[in-house]
Amino acid sequence: METRVHKVRSDVRRHRVTINDVARELGMTKSTVSRALNGYPDISESTQLRVREAAQSLGYRPLANAQAIRTGRLRAIGLVLQLNEHDRHRPFLADFLAGISEAASAADWTITVATATSDEDTLRLLCKLADEHKADGFIVPRTLWDDRRVTFLREAHVPFVLYGRTGNSDGCAWFDIASETATQNAVELLHDLGHRRIGFIPGGRQYTYSRLRLEGYKAGLKRVGIPFDPDMVSRSALNPDEGGEAVVQLLSLKQPPTAIVSSIDRAALGAYAAARKCGLQIGSDISLISYDGIEEGELMTPALTTFSADVHLAGVRLTELLIKRINGVPPEALRELRPATFVARQSHGPMTRTPEEIAAIVSRAKNKVEEKQ
Repeated sequence: METRVHKVRSDVRRHRVTINDVARELGMTKSTVSRALNGYPDISESTQLRVREAAQSLGYRPLANAQAIRTGRLRAIGLVLQLNEHDRHRPFLADFLAGISEAASAADWTITVATATSDEDTLRLLCKLADEHKADGFIVPRTLWDDRRVTFLREAHVPFVLYGRTGNSDGCAWFDIASETATQNAVELLHDLGHRRIGFIPGGRQYTYSRLRLEGYKAGLKRVGIPFDPDMVSRSALNPDEGGEAVVQLLSLKQPPTAIVSSIDRAALGAYAAARKCGLQIGSDISLISYDGIEEGELMTPALTTFSADVHLAGVRLTELLIKRINGVPPEALRELRPATFVARQSHGPMTRTPEEIAAIVSRAKNKVEEKQ
């Protein structure tokens, strides 16, 4: 009986590993172990990793309530998702949240997610979550050039990290994909294939990415010696219908493009039907390169050439950067830019028709439509 009781007590002790046990195992002070587990910047990353691995091996789990009282932190990451965003339905969201969850779990943090239906609702929820201390800091997705979320968090001294960049970067930590480089590369690639009239479809002008991709388009033109023509930039497009309208606008020019670069894949999807309406075939008569890497692009005929961003990695890195920001690392030291991945498919190729030939085809298609009416 005594042996059995002793075994039970041993099992209980094994399930009650304390921070002192971890410190003793590593030959470190309790303070060092505590600061390492909480990600303090004065503890090296190698030591933090060693402490986390030892804590996991021993089965140590901090008591959340006690830790919150001691540190004033919940170890919770906040995220407000806006349901009216143009890419809300994409696998983007699942991959993005999976990356955040993976990194948060690895650091023994939790995630507080709220959903909003408008810009005003997003601000309201950020204020509410910050005031009620439901999160220690926030990931801010889909940044705007003039972003009221950034202004609020900065003035409220609430830690945050941006997925993207913004007009005023003071006090901002961020992770972003260099989409401006992608659009520049797209222009240069099309130029190498013989295209000299290259159109551009911008995204929503309020978004930072739209400005950056337009800058990349202009930089690409300058790099290959093509003068910028404002007529070659269409109206903004965030969905297939708007993308189709933008393509018709460009193809209706007296000197239409032989190739088009689109800011986002969702708009580019509308180019296929619009081109057919104008008597043209994407990939053979006119080239198209886009950005985002959504699954629907691969299902188009021909499959859409695009630049892809690893949103799972973005979720991971944003979480890791935010935890460092919460632990006192200056925002200027937490800025990371990664390249997009080029996905070559069949929607682009050498120039096969001149702008004059395309204009003639478009005119004939338009006349046929008018005759039927």
